[in-house]
Amino acid sequence: MDVLDRFETYLRLNGRLIDRLRFEALFRGGPRERVLDVLSCYQNADGGFGNALEPDLRGAGSQPEPVEVAFWILDELDAFDSPMVPAACDYLASISTPEGGVPFVLPSVRDTPHAPWWQTADDPPANLIPTASIAGLLHKHGITHPWLAGATDFCWSRIAAMEELEAYEALAVVTFLNLVPDRGRAEAEFGRLREAILAKVAFDLDAPGHVHFPLDFASAPLRLPLFGQDVLDPHLDAYLDTRFEGEGGWGVNWSIWTPVVAHEWGGHIAVQRLKTLRAYGRLPG
Repeated sequence: MDVLDRFETYLRLNGRLIDRLRFEALFRGGPRERVLDVLSCYQNADGGFGNALEPDLRGAGSQPEPVEVAFWILDELDAFDSPMVPAACDYLASISTPEGGVPFVLPSVRDTPHAPWWQTADDPPANLIPTASIAGLLHKHGITHPWLAGATDFCWSRIAAMEELEAYEALAVVTFLNLVPDRGRAEAEFGRLREAILAKVAFDLDAPGHVHFPLDFASAPLRLPLFGQDVLDPHLDAYLDTRFEGEGGWGVNWSIWTPVVAHEWGGHIAVQRLKTLRAYGRLPG
């Protein structure tokens, strides 16, 4: 059984409808419109996304992070012409702080089932997570919206003040600096922060716990000189050799706080791994 067949079988047994349709659209010639139809069901009337699109946020109401999840799906389909995008940007503008970015999570999370790490203050400040990744994706696709200028200024300001990063900040910063149009400024900040970013990378394939590997930072080839191919190849080999012997929860190295998220994240990660293999030319055929 080849790699696509193995992943497809796993998705049929475990994946959400949206992830099965993403697989079909990306690897089997299926229609992207079906993915967009399903994605639109996660979008709320305020333009934000909820309804467990981000599996660890189980509430129906909108939160900032599911916008990032939605935008990555739109990115893989080259579908930033969707009306979901300006509606989501309007939502982001409605929840932005005076700093120009959006919070990590809104206090309304307290009223819904959620993973224990989704905690916030009553009046949360703007955060690079997910502001930086969302801004980077909007820049990549040439989207113009009033929200983006202030969010970009916030990201530059916050990045310029950084000396050390936590892991998820590092992921967001890499996305922003890889995609933002001002390449000179991006490369200068990357050069300054490169070692701090690398300090958050687990290079050992067998590293335990909730760690982040090179391909989490470079799921497709980067414009930034973060890793050499010699670093990436063993991790790509491991993706290519993926087997699904275990029960639910494959691919998840963080806490499974309610059973359903094991399968929801597993399907999402399966599609991401195939996208990464294809981006590096590692899928057969």
